[in-house]
Amino acid sequence: MQLRLDCIRCERGRFSLRGSGTFEEGVHLVWGPVGSGKSSLAFLIAGTLVPSEGSISRQGIDSLLMSMQFPEYHLTANTVEQEIKLWGVDVDRVLTVASLLGRERDDPLSLSRGELKQLELACILQKKVDLLLLDEPFGSLDCINRHEFCSRLEGRAKGITIIFTHDHSAFPRIDYFWELREGFLTFLGTPPNALVQWSSPPPYIKYLIQRGVIPKNVRFDDVMEAQCKIRD
Repeated sequence: MQLRLDCIRCERGRFSLRGSGTFEEGVHLVWGPVGSGKSSLAFLIAGTLVPSEGSISRQGIDSLLMSMQFPEYHLTANTVEQEIKLWGVDVDRVLTVASLLGRERDDPLSLSRGELKQLELACILQKKVDLLLLDEPFGSLDCINRHEFCSRLEGRAKGITIIFTHDHSAFPRIDYFWELREGFLTFLGTPPNALVQWSSPPPYIKYLIQRGVIPKNVRFDDVMEAQCKIRD
């Protein structure tokens, strides 16, 4: 299973995005600040945007699912229960995971954005797809639900998962690290060494690196373990 970007270029007005790389099976983090082209790259990979130059190829990938930043974009039904059924997943399981038991008859638009995002992500993680694209999946979630989602995401048995985010507050365990820098997609490598290459790490990781302690990965538990190794 492999996704390849060969010298792609995307021009949208004054915006330009370029890059090459191979995405293998595992969890990939594509980090970049707001406006760096993360959503454009996700749409290019999904096939809803066509690069002006270069090509994107998929080998061994038979199914693809993309989660857009705003959960309202995914709504197609009049009740929470109908929405879940249209995803083709277990209703009771999703209601439990999304903390929406007893609200199956509610209009999805009556939910808060955080609740709606929990509903969408709970449905997505019940699906078995080869390529999963998650554009800013953490933005509408509180701290507790961000960490719970990260834990569930790590349970994906196989496939390619790509997270596009500018978030600094919560991450799952990742296998590969990429960064968008001034319109270029840059492969930083694999943790822990990739963290040293990160141009804008969160303050808590930057502090650890400056003290000579590199976390094994980007999860909260990895950061806390690294913190315990620092001796004043």
